[in-house]
Amino acid sequence: MIAPHGGKLIERYVDDERKKEIIENRGDRPSLQIHLDLVSDVENITTGVFSPLEGFLRESDFKNVLSQMRLANDIPWTIPIVLDVDKETADSLETGQEIVLLNPENKPVALLHLEEKYTYDRQKMAEKVFGTKDTAHPGVAKVMAMKDVLLGGKIDLIEATPTPFYKYKLKPKETRILFKEKGWKTIVGFQTRNTPHIGHEYVQKTALTFTDGIFVNPVIGRKKKGDFKDEVILASYEELIKNYYLKQRAVISILQMEMRYAGPREAIFHAIIRKNFGCTHIIIGRDHAGVGDYYSPYAAQDIFEEFPDLGISPLFFKSFYYCKKCHSVVNEKICPHGNEEHINFSGTKIRQMLIEGKIPPPELMRPEVAKIIIGYRDPFVA
Repeated sequence: MIAPHGGKLIERYVDDERKKEIIENRGDRPSLQIHLDLVSDVENITTGVFSPLEGFLRESDFKNVLSQMRLANDIPWTIPIVLDVDKETADSLETGQEIVLLNPENKPVALLHLEEKYTYDRQKMAEKVFGTKDTAHPGVAKVMAMKDVLLGGKIDLIEATPTPFYKYKLKPKETRILFKEKGWKTIVGFQTRNTPHIGHEYVQKTALTFTDGIFVNPVIGRKKKGDFKDEVILASYEELIKNYYLKQRAVISILQMEMRYAGPREAIFHAIIRKNFGCTHIIIGRDHAGVGDYYSPYAAQDIFEEFPDLGISPLFFKSFYYCKKCHSVVNEKICPHGNEEHINFSGTKIRQMLIEGKIPPPELMRPEVAKIIIGYRDPFVA
């Protein structure tokens, strides 16, 4: 089995006795309420999804991630995982304190061991991570709305926040056991925030031809307006896998995390996460984790050249389409026919047909999948 990123799978939990003490004596420690995106980051840190992180970044790691795309110890890491607070709150806290992190329902989620408080430059952070300072970019807009001070320190999970998608939730420790039980030595991860069309199925099955199993890992969490809702993505993938995949060759599990739309940097981040789940390969397609026209179509593939020590192998897919003469999905390397014979997998076109209640042609989407999507009154994020 492939080693976790950094060599060790991080697991940080408060034991039952300490958990009881923290809950019974909540007033003895300062507390901070955090939003759902940060709750997901907390759980991903403490369950090993973000290995080797053990908490929110300290200043040296934060600066190095922005400038070098690596932690201070030179381990590849591209997205800063941070906890922001206002100056007044930061001034009320002291390094060395234990701080209880609360979810939006005011329930204890984790214990932060505060090691550092530091300020930062929002514009510099946005430009480094997203390659732009344009606030029309959803990731930039979120950074510019962050508070003034960052808190760094290790965290321990008190209790995970319930999810309606619990049956799809697996921790890295669990996926690694599952892959081993299945006898898989090579596993390809597939990152998605969309319902599947025939093009997605093509890249997945092409990759699966050369590996033992596929790990379909949809992102569940905050997305931009117009993206498919979480429950629609999961139901449509469940239908696809049930009808068109060998049961012993495919696993679906959620990744509870916000999409950051950071293009190339996020592609590396996604690869690290799948490595922690136990994947040996990851599919990287055109404009992976992109939004609008902020990144060139294959920037998310080119960036892998900068990380020869990443420890997971990317599988790159460029242009592919359905050819009416070949009667199959093809790419520019294998199809001799002209553009007039090609049907592109236009997400906009497929989406419009679904909005109108129409079943896209089978060259674009499996009818079983389309019926699942159409069965929802409003399948998109408002």
